[in-house]
Amino acid sequence: MTALPVIVGMGGINAAGRTSFHQGYRRIVLDSLNAQDRSETFLGLATLMNLVSVVNGQLQDAQGNNVEQSDIEARFGEQIIAGTLIRKIEKEHFDADATPWQQKMTLNASSDNAIVFETRARDLPTPVPASWQVEELEGKKVKVTIAADLDVKHDSTRDNPIKSAGQFPTGFDPSVMYNSRYQPRGLQATIFAATDAIKSTGLDWQHIMNSVEPDKIGTYSASVIGQMDDKGLGGLVKARQQGDRVSTKQLALGLNTMSTDFINAYVTGNVGTTFSTSGACATFLYNLRAAVNDIQAGRTRVAVVASVECAITPEVIEGFGNMSALANVEGLRRLDNLSSDEEPDYRKSSRPFGDNCGFTLGEGAQVAILMDDALALELGADIMGCVPDVFVNADGIKKSITSPGPGNYITMAKSAALATSLLGKKALQERSFILAHGSSTPLNRVTESLIYHKVAQTFAIDNWKVTAPKAYVGHTIAPASGDQLAIALGVFSHNIMPGITTIDKVADDVYTDHLDIRNSHYECADMDIAFINSKGFGGNNATATVLSPKVTMQMLAKRHGDEVMSSYAQKNVAIKAAQQTYQAQADLGQYELIYRFGDGLIDDNDIVIDEQSIQLPGFEKAITFSTTNSYQDMF
Repeated sequence: MTALPVIVGMGGINAAGRTSFHQGYRRIVLDSLNAQDRSETFLGLATLMNLVSVVNGQLQDAQGNNVEQSDIEARFGEQIIAGTLIRKIEKEHFDADATPWQQKMTLNASSDNAIVFETRARDLPTPVPASWQVEELEGKKVKVTIAADLDVKHDSTRDNPIKSAGQFPTGFDPSVMYNSRYQPRGLQATIFAATDAIKSTGLDWQHIMNSVEPDKIGTYSASVIGQMDDKGLGGLVKARQQGDRVSTKQLALGLNTMSTDFINAYVTGNVGTTFSTSGACATFLYNLRAAVNDIQAGRTRVAVVASVECAITPEVIEGFGNMSALANVEGLRRLDNLSSDEEPDYRKSSRPFGDNCGFTLGEGAQVAILMDDALALELGADIMGCVPDVFVNADGIKKSITSPGPGNYITMAKSAALATSLLGKKALQERSFILAHGSSTPLNRVTESLIYHKVAQTFAIDNWKVTAPKAYVGHTIAPASGDQLAIALGVFSHNIMPGITTIDKVADDVYTDHLDIRNSHYECADMDIAFINSKGFGGNNATATVLSPKVTMQMLAKRHGDEVMSSYAQKNVAIKAAQQTYQAQADLGQYELIYRFGDGLIDDNDIVIDEQSIQLPGFEKAITFSTTNSYQDMF
């Protein structure tokens, strides 16, 4: 009997807000929410953005004035809306209108006058150029005479053609939520996201740890670009060029595997599986696949699946921009028929399946908690859905490494076939939807829609619902498919399908015969199946088949029977109460991040090993060694 990987919690952060309890999803479909959900969303975002906080049990603004929850939308609504989703790059990252760079300049020596200057002797270049005449002065200074041209670089700024990104909500600062010790932004976001995910389960983490053998817990996470801000690899590669020194932390903390390490070392205390794989835009799904496979095989019973990317830096922006991959000011003006002095609507920079000119970079961190079905029922965990499989396929031979290929046809067709085998054709045809890769490039809108068109044609699907989260939060690269999963869980919970509100209409070259792509949010019936699709460059294609909580519960009841399900329901009451408590605390900005720096260190002298098992201090259960000979036929 194959274990079923079920989702029991999800947390994180992106341009739409917090992931837990669908806050980010709610921000996206804000105008379609009921009054209570809308009020909760504004409250949660107001505290996340540090517009209000709780002081002595009372909400207060930054000036110390009392604020009622019912007044938050009226007082801060416009500011909250403006400070979330895709928008103009804020100066916290860099000034898009005056981006710093080093400009080359040649100083010409005239025939009558040489170039002469004084400086400290210690500041002379090594070696001193042959054309320089150096005269020692008092006070360890020197006079330099150059009778030739001198090439120098000086600080300058330029008007950046890329001016928009999907940034964390304005005012959100994870570095002040715990002792972040000069850590890169991506790792700060990882700590926030992992805490949010774990607490969203309503389960005590230590209780989870004590319920399984220590090696049955796994962390699966990675970045693609790595930590590229000044505290990570970004600072490392340019430090000496700017006259600075490389720090002791920049290399190690800049690695793209570090989100996995931080979750293990500072949040969960995991000693089980640790796994990191990167695959461009499919990175979250690659790690999800590894977790799903391990749960199905019985190697893992609890999986923390994550990805993080915080790469809104001038260097990364320019790298993507020079590939003609990003939406720039000129392209947006051309699409909207604006003059050269008119400002584009940066909110609409990302336009999946519409007339577009490139994708918009985003930042985000997403963490999902999965368990095998038996453990989830034993603990009373709240079931958000299940992942029966994730398919990954490459593109074969290419010319350009970034060009699309056949791999995504394979992953989408396999996923549709799996859904049919599990739930039947009617469920696929009437109660499934696609969370598209939807990168917002002209090539993607054609090639991705053609894949959906052909798969729909094959499985006789009409009006296949398609939504594209990158329209709202941008392309977060590694966690992009995590953003898509968060939206899928939101749709399962709220029955509101996000429209692609950044487009006026679907582009003429998009294949729409079998697809339902809308530019406004709309209510939908209960959905059974979500397809999380990633069509990554380089041939990194992946599609996950995700089933709704309703379908998952039906599957669990069929496998485990009434007695187990009745016991589960009783345990689930306390779990739901704990979830509601955390949701209320999080909406008030009381996150209490988990950061166990040096807490619970394992002393090697306390490890006990015998021929059957190994016992670690701090863990109730021992790790039992396998005595099964899997190759018995060969001996």
